[in-house]
Amino acid sequence: MSDGGNGLFELPDELAIDTDVARRLIAEFIRGQLRQAGFERAVLGLSGGIDSALVAFLVAEAIGAEQLHCVMLPYRTSSPASQGDAEEVIRRLGCSAELVDITAMVDGYFGADGVAGAAGPEGLEAAPLRRGNFMARMRMSVLYDQSVTWRGLVVGTGNKTESLIGYTTLFGDQACAFNPIGDLYKSQVRQLSAAIGVPEAIIRKAPSADLWPGQTDETEAGFSYPELDRLLFWRIDKRRSVEECVALGYERAMVDRVDRMVAGAEFKRQVPPIAKLGPRTAGVDYLYPRRRPGSSRG
Repeated sequence: MSDGGNGLFELPDELAIDTDVARRLIAEFIRGQLRQAGFERAVLGLSGGIDSALVAFLVAEAIGAEQLHCVMLPYRTSSPASQGDAEEVIRRLGCSAELVDITAMVDGYFGADGVAGAAGPEGLEAAPLRRGNFMARMRMSVLYDQSVTWRGLVVGTGNKTESLIGYTTLFGDQACAFNPIGDLYKSQVRQLSAAIGVPEAIIRKAPSADLWPGQTDETEAGFSYPELDRLLFWRIDKRRSVEECVALGYERAMVDRVDRMVAGAEFKRQVPPIAKLGPRTAGVDYLYPRRRPGSSRG
């Protein structure tokens, strides 16, 4: 396992990618998705974390920073350092940006300072995970509203690791028109971020969804991203058996746990099933590309 260059991060050897090729393919993907949908602009939520920072750099590289609008969406308990990191990305790219504080939206539902909100008295006792999921959905509501005024598509910022283990919020951070980094493991996100010029402070810091004070991804999950990414690579990409993964040095309990996480999150990776009644059902056997040649955008 290499140190990722300059000691910035750990990179499992089998996960190393050609960053020049990745940048070219992703740029073509971004331009193609916008072109197919009839848009020229993009909007994304910029948290100050590495995933959204990388996507901002990739979009700016693909279509120009002047076509990108980044929205910072803090809650009252969000880390000021995260906002500072987001502002540094905006400064380096020179893109359009806006700050929308979601505190009033969230507190209006759950309540605050002992005063109940729309959820009633029990909302004041809502668990951090419930609050975090609601925050993620409020952020996406703002982004889709901003996409109307900016006249751009919402770009996703979730990586492959999160998608596989279900570390996403349905209709929250998972919602988007397209996702440039959805096939990159977290370790590869770090590698590509270093190559494209994401600030080192963002690459070095512990990944966090910033949903509550002190929350970090790896502490919550119970294993490091390099360790998890390598297991997912062998289990998913290379289709190695449980026994083969144990032979690679993983404890069976961890392999079994990750398998359960991947299987349990399958519903998040698929569109909602439709009860088929008619001869041709949208999304089942009535399938077309997003925009057929000659069609108009509605």
